[in-house]
Amino acid sequence: MSADRRRNRSSVVASPVLVGAVTTLVVVVAVFLAYNANAGLPFVPTTQLNVDLSSGANLVPGNEVRSGGFRVGVVSAMKPVRLPNGKVGAQIKLKLDKKVGAVPADSRVTIRSRSALGLKYVELERGVSHRTLENGATLPEGQTKIPVELDQVLSMFDAPTRKAAGDNLVGFGDALNGRGADLNETIGKLPVLEGRLTSVMANLADPKTDIQGFFSELGDAARVVAPVSKTNARLFTTMADTFGAISADKQALQDTIDKAPGTLDAGTESLRVQRPFLEHTAALSNDLNDAAVELRRSLPDLSGALVAATPVQRRLVELNQPLGDALDALDRLVEAPTTNGSLHGLQATLGTVTPQIRYLGPYITVCNDWNYFWTLAAEHLSAPDDTGSSQRALLNMGASLPGTDGVGNSGANEFAHGRGGIPGTARQDLHGTFYGPAVTADGRANCAAGQTGYVMAANPYRDKTVSGDPYRRAAVDRFEVSGGALGPHYAQLDKNGRGVGLGPARVPDGETFTDSPGGHGVDVPKGGTP
Repeated sequence: MSADRRRNRSSVVASPVLVGAVTTLVVVVAVFLAYNANAGLPFVPTTQLNVDLSSGANLVPGNEVRSGGFRVGVVSAMKPVRLPNGKVGAQIKLKLDKKVGAVPADSRVTIRSRSALGLKYVELERGVSHRTLENGATLPEGQTKIPVELDQVLSMFDAPTRKAAGDNLVGFGDALNGRGADLNETIGKLPVLEGRLTSVMANLADPKTDIQGFFSELGDAARVVAPVSKTNARLFTTMADTFGAISADKQALQDTIDKAPGTLDAGTESLRVQRPFLEHTAALSNDLNDAAVELRRSLPDLSGALVAATPVQRRLVELNQPLGDALDALDRLVEAPTTNGSLHGLQATLGTVTPQIRYLGPYITVCNDWNYFWTLAAEHLSAPDDTGSSQRALLNMGASLPGTDGVGNSGANEFAHGRGGIPGTARQDLHGTFYGPAVTADGRANCAAGQTGYVMAANPYRDKTVSGDPYRRAAVDRFEVSGGALGPHYAQLDKNGRGVGLGPARVPDGETFTDSPGGHGVDVPKGGTP
């Protein structure tokens, strides 16, 4: 009999088809049970509990229900529902294990995060009420709580801010990486810190400290600086570059920190001395308020000036080297022992030359005597003769009879006036265009020399008894005879026969002049008379 049994068992195990079928059935049952585990295992007794929530809170069927840290059920279903306050919320159905027992009516439900990836679970906090909830009862929304999640907090910030927060976390992680010993030392010193912090907290909690007013003022300060937030952002960016440069040389930073206590001590002593100065500075600042208001109105003009001056300042860099060389040369000149004597000599020269220039200048600028001189010089040699030309002065140098008046007679008692002379020779007359002042005392043109056209007196051979100057028998400038200022050179006649002066009628604007040698100079302003 036993042999038959062994033969039968061997035949069952020996059948590959039967072994495979049994194995497949076991696997299918295991998969089915694993798939439905989130909704509760079959044949396990459970209790149904409905919970009203203000929102779905990212819950999904299959999320765990925990109480005291242990899994006591699952979320089997969820649907939208209208709450008593009129808003639309969510109702979740909890499938609780029988081992949980009866749920008190004052129990509370909180939706919590299970991981940073968004997975949630339902925490059931049992109440103390003797009244319990029946199977299928509903827990009201007032006994539930959905805390603010981290993703909701981070959603308040824009993308750049969230990226900056991530960078901060990475930076803090790098800062704490490998700092276990430092952390242990910090934790060891925390009791001492807490002892000292007690008095600080008491001081901050004192009503006299007005910590609430402090934060209120901080809010006002944030409101004031809000318009310049972009400028502050750029400031922090540039400060980061600066701190990066400082961090690059850690030894220099350590040396600076080592010197900080002594510097602070010196600064404390210095501030005691500087306090009067600071008080005066504060008073000056109050006085500058009006100037600051005016400056605000002037800023557009100043901005334009700065914009125009910026390219000039850039070009001035190229001038620095030549300017430095010039200043060095000037410094050497000033240090030379002969410079002082040269300056005194130059001052004396200017003292001598300046009156002469004031008097002689109008001869050039008004009367144009330089060109007129050379015009008459050419005329001086323009008298033709048998061999070419002669100097006109020689024609008047012929011999005169003894006792007669002539330019070549040493016995003459009058200037040549057309009388006497050697028979057969030309009569000798004196043409005297004298050089008088170029201008009058008020700067009008008075160009005596250079006025062309000589008019003899009505009777050039009149007696000495004629009234007036008996010796004035020479041919003189016609304008001199009429008296007054002679006007400019090169007087011509227009088509109507009136005189036209081609030269300037008076001293040009901006020139200093005088009508007598060594006289007091008169300044002619721009666009005006002296």
